[in-house]
Amino acid sequence: MPDVNVSAAGPASPRTPARAEPVPPLYDLIELLFFAYRDFVADADHLLEAYAFGRAHHRVLHFVDRNPGLTVAELLEILKITKQSLGRVLKELVDQGFIVQRKGREDRRQRLLEPTARGKALARELAALQSRRIAAALAETGPDSHAVAKRFLFSLVDLHERPAVERLVLGNAALPEDR
Repeated sequence: MPDVNVSAAGPASPRTPARAEPVPPLYDLIELLFFAYRDFVADADHLLEAYAFGRAHHRVLHFVDRNPGLTVAELLEILKITKQSLGRVLKELVDQGFIVQRKGREDRRQRLLEPTARGKALARELAALQSRRIAAALAETGPDSHAVAKRFLFSLVDLHERPAVERLVLGNAALPEDR
């Protein structure tokens, strides 16, 4: 079952105008993205197997670790998944002691998510695995590669999502002025 919220007509907001000039397929970059993603997630996948977790568990744990106190509603918005898809994964992470849920202070209906010490340790181990791969690739790519890669990846994000992504992911490490 897919866990992405997409309407039958496709993505909520197209990236290009309806009458944009056709772009020849950039097969080299498309395929490199496929292979890079395959290998990037494989490092984490191997570690997650020991816990009988998958990529959805990794994404949830990552964003909860990076944003303690995140609400379930905010997490749903970040991941663009259904409440039902999140429910199973979140229950497993809570039941196995990786995440705790607390009621909101002002709004008791809110569920605030925080990693436990065990959750933080796993999230940091997963981030370390992926950071090593990224650091090695950046070292091979040469000077300014970190800034160029960051601008490129940010530019792949839908325009209407960029302000939220910039606040969430980039925080104080904003993109260079020449974006």
